Amino acid sequence: MHPIYFVRHGESEWNVADRICGQTDVALTDLGHAQAIATGQKIAKAGIAIDEILYSPLSRAAETARHISEMTGVPMRMEPRLVEQNFGKWEGTSPRNAADFFEAKKQFVCRHEGGESMLQLAQRIYNLLDELGKEADKTYMLVAHNGIARVVCSYFHDMTNEEYASYGVKNCSLTRFDFD
Repeated sequence: MHPIYFVRHGESEWNVADRICGQTDVALTDLGHAQAIATGQKIAKAGIAIDEILYSPLSRAAETARHISEMTGVPMRMEPRLVEQNFGKWEGTSPRNAADFFEAKKQFVCRHEGGESMLQLAQRIYNLLDELGKEADKTYMLVAHNGIARVVCSYFHDMTNEEYASYGVKNCSLTRFDFD
């Protein structure tokens, strides 16, 4: 067994506005920057051994990764497959927990009128995790988005559609998963 860590980006402007971000590039708030710095400090203080940080190309994740890297000294590299799901017609809408969007997240083959299906998203994230799982001598941290967290969790744990659609992590939370 070897670990992989996941950190969701810090608070973004659209998190505050309760809007669905998806692949729309939305900046961190001042609190989001502070959360990322605090997460980096927590990781450094705990002595968590990480070889490399892989991060989404969207600025909210890239900035979070940068802060964590600065606090820990861990090198970072952009990984395009970690970009958030393209939610098509849902991007920019609110509230994020609306019943119709919750139901849409359970429709795994739906592309949300121009977006990306859950199956397409899972394929790119599962492929990445398969690759990283083969590198038993390296420990990675992924810095990405809530939609990506959902897929990563489903890779390591059985989930019902309801659990999948409901799953979420807080901004800048640190979650550990273990490859067998």
